[in-house]
Amino acid sequence: MFTQVSQRLLEWYKDHARNLPWRKENPDPYAVLVSEIMLQQTRVETVIPYYERWMNRFPNLETLAQAPLEEVLRYWEGLGYYSRARNLHRTAQILVQSYQGIFPQELSDLQKLPGIGIYTAAAIASIAFGQKIAAVDGNIRRVLSRLFQITEPVSLPETRDKIQNLAQQCLPPDKTGDYNQALMDLGATVCLPRFPKCDLCPLVQLCLAYQNRKQNEIPVKTGKKSIPSVVVTAAIIEDRDRVLIAQRPENGLLGGLWEFPGGKVENGETLSECLKREIFEELGVLIEVGQLFGVYHHAYTHFKVVLHAFEAQIQDSQPPRPIQAEEIRWVSIPSLQEYPMGKIDRLIARELVERKYGNRKFVG
Repeated sequence: MFTQVSQRLLEWYKDHARNLPWRKENPDPYAVLVSEIMLQQTRVETVIPYYERWMNRFPNLETLAQAPLEEVLRYWEGLGYYSRARNLHRTAQILVQSYQGIFPQELSDLQKLPGIGIYTAAAIASIAFGQKIAAVDGNIRRVLSRLFQITEPVSLPETRDKIQNLAQQCLPPDKTGDYNQALMDLGATVCLPRFPKCDLCPLVQLCLAYQNRKQNEIPVKTGKKSIPSVVVTAAIIEDRDRVLIAQRPENGLLGGLWEFPGGKVENGETLSECLKREIFEELGVLIEVGQLFGVYHHAYTHFKVVLHAFEAQIQDSQPPRPIQAEEIRWVSIPSLQEYPMGKIDRLIARELVERKYGNRKFVG
């Protein structure tokens, strides 16, 4: 059966491979790295324009390694999970400084690089260097769970080990990169999470779940935990045509991005009390909280945020200073587009420009 799986997949892939900008006849390891990092928890359709813009600006390891982190984050803005961009930047620097710009080809060496786990290392090793290694992501895990009718929850480590072993056994003697990408494409376009297109699948005659009419029950997942909601505040502090923004510490959520200063509401606090406390702790100044600017909602992987942004004025003779922030800056409102921000802060920035300058075009 294992040989049949690889043969049928490779035949199918010849005619049905997705036309993706990072796929080349002679794959570039850097292009594979960038695409695989961008594709972590992000859909292909979303990634393509970001990838193309990124490669125009950072076409190789050297240009990425030499770029300032702030510019790297700006080009990443909108993809989320910003630690990926920081790790990609650091990986480029390590490869240029310690490897003379040459990618290591061994799985163990690739995994030593920042942000490169077992799947990404396997993808680079197999696609770029032809190593006989199975790359197993969520799509492939779903395909193989159905193909071999695996009824244990896929979140369990022992189940994942079982699927990894099956994936390795299915590898063809050559064209490993094409085979791994064929599995990726099959999971993305045919063996869908809901309503799989079994009539289009080249493996349907081999699929145990299909034979037993269990394709909609597999993969087996454990129940989802409820996602907590966090209420936060932010201050829009203006000085004539300038506004105050703070840079988040590099280590942590949205590290290195710029934001309108503020923080999480504690038990028993009003929104105004929270904002005054947060600004004093973060910037060392007292403020007067003014009108509500807007309320913004955003969901992260493990929690949701409801942010209340307020206009505010400094009521202190001392200037603000970065106590908890990496850095603070007074910037012109139109220049906010030059600073990498998370989704909510970018929404605030755009709305601030629109309120101040009407129909003036704001790019960012």
